[in-house]
Amino acid sequence: MPNEQLRRMDAFTFPSRAIDLTTGEVRLDYALTGPDGELRFTEVVILPLPAEPPSPATRAALDRVLELLHLAAGVSYYKAAAPPRLIAPAPLGGAAVAWLTAVYTRGLAEYAYRNDLPYVLELVPETPAGSVAPPGALDAADRRPLCAVGGGKDSIVSLEALRRAGLDPVPFSVNPNHVIVSVNEASGLPALAARRRLDPALFALNKAGARNGHIPVTAINSLIAVATAVLHGLGPVVMSNERSASDPNLIWNGHEVNHQWSKGVEAEGLLRAALTDHAGLAEPYFSLLRSLSELHIARLFAATTRYDAVVTSCNAAFKLHDPSARWCRDCPKCRFVFLALAPNMPRERIVDIFGGDLLADASQLPGYRELLGVDGHKPFECVGEVEESVVALGLLAEQDQWRDAPVVRALVAEVPPQAWTAAAGSDVFTPGGPHFVPPAYAKALAALT
Repeated sequence: MPNEQLRRMDAFTFPSRAIDLTTGEVRLDYALTGPDGELRFTEVVILPLPAEPPSPATRAALDRVLELLHLAAGVSYYKAAAPPRLIAPAPLGGAAVAWLTAVYTRGLAEYAYRNDLPYVLELVPETPAGSVAPPGALDAADRRPLCAVGGGKDSIVSLEALRRAGLDPVPFSVNPNHVIVSVNEASGLPALAARRRLDPALFALNKAGARNGHIPVTAINSLIAVATAVLHGLGPVVMSNERSASDPNLIWNGHEVNHQWSKGVEAEGLLRAALTDHAGLAEPYFSLLRSLSELHIARLFAATTRYDAVVTSCNAAFKLHDPSARWCRDCPKCRFVFLALAPNMPRERIVDIFGGDLLADASQLPGYRELLGVDGHKPFECVGEVEESVVALGLLAEQDQWRDAPVVRALVAEVPPQAWTAAAGSDVFTPGGPHFVPPAYAKALAALT
């Protein structure tokens, strides 16, 4: 379909969804419509099946969760045309409407910014008139937690905190790659996995030049995790999103643009409310590490060597031709994680983990200047706050093993005095800020910290 026709699309709808409980296959249908006709998509999510068929109460709760998943996963297809109308398939309560609105506005803020589409930030979903039948209550708070694992330091810290507290976590991932599989194997914990398959038609449109950009993928994967937990009779889904995920990259047209919005505390609270109001789940979902800084999490990760040979927090590494690659060593994520871990371990250990020394490589300086706020804004990546980077640099400058590293020496001279003053007044190793961690889990985290 030519791009001119895509630009004339005026509505995005959700025609149907279905689940086959004999295979775990969930089919989610979408449509872009306009004066030139309709363009349909079907996304497929395959949930892992439990040993026993689900009860009627479980099926009812699962159906409500899948309603929300249907809405969230639509962002991938909506963005191909970004029409002005978003039409929900059924009535929704207030909490679900608030969550849906945020997913398509704040969750697509970076996409809107990069494509210069300010109206996306003001999108108001249309919902059919009618009441929503109250959901049945499902309280699984005391059951085993399902812990989302992405292969990085954060989810590893959560797994270890839950394990040491005797909470018997079940690792979970969507489309696990070789890194995630290796981390699960290193943990020694039996894992569950789901599969998500985008409609190939979307890739064809993208290749032809359709609008594209960042989506709030954590909102989608979170609901796939919640659906899996409900189906398997498990407890809350435990994420590992830290407090800096709530920190925006920039302000545009009066709106915050945050690459990590769907990992932030606002998104977490909205999804929790929607799951409780719409699906009747009492304690469905929270981030265990919400009160911690990236540097604090890095310090906790450094306390164990169990995962050194398998951990990676680099998204670009998964696209490299070498299937054994874990770090590209040339992206904002690699730079930040190296900076955060370096003060907490011997230089030889971190060089071994990364396969190279980023702080000895002067070509890394432009990227580190962005992380430190010396040049440009915080990168559109899952990295910590500027203040955290300055604190980490200050810690390195105090250590014999790092102070003469070329990148450290150059950056110390470039960071402005006000940044050092702000960093000196911060306490990145004290938990704080809003969170939704239940008391039993808070104790588990406190024991680790």
